[in-house]
Amino acid sequence: MSKPRLILDQDDVLAATHDKLADIVFNEFETGLSREAFNKVAFHQILSTELSQRLYHIIQAPGFFSDIPLIPNAREAVLELSKKYEIFVATAALEFPNSFREKYDWLRQYFDFIPWTHIVFCGDKSVLSGDYLIDDMPRNLKTFKGKGLLFNAAHNLEETAYQRVMNWEEILQLLG
Repeated sequence: MSKPRLILDQDDVLAATHDKLADIVFNEFETGLSREAFNKVAFHQILSTELSQRLYHIIQAPGFFSDIPLIPNAREAVLELSKKYEIFVATAALEFPNSFREKYDWLRQYFDFIPWTHIVFCGDKSVLSGDYLIDDMPRNLKTFKGKGLLFNAAHNLEETAYQRVMNWEEILQLLG
């Protein structure tokens, strides 16, 4: 009997991409905002157009995705869930073409137990088929045919249409 399929987003579900961006903005941009301000709203809501474009160029630069910190307890939780679920990682790398190799290498570093055949680089996640999708972007959950779980993030705090999960401990309680 096959295991249920659990699909995981990479950025802001496994990798603390928002935290890296917030650190860059706080340390390198002159905004007058506290570091905590970036945990309450999406960047585009509090940055000027000029600073948003500057941040976008940083994300596009080679090396950005290579050293993003791991979300706390993500590796241990995914390893535990892999006993019960067939795990896939689906990441929207097409928006940032330089990210392909860096995201793949990052996954090999932290999630070496997920086979390369279970890593999906895509633009539109509506093509995914599985039992569960954990993602921080509501647009990806909207077209998913299985059960979508919204991973809590500063840019989705106002979203109420999906079941929210706050961290990997909560995911383990729910799906473990």
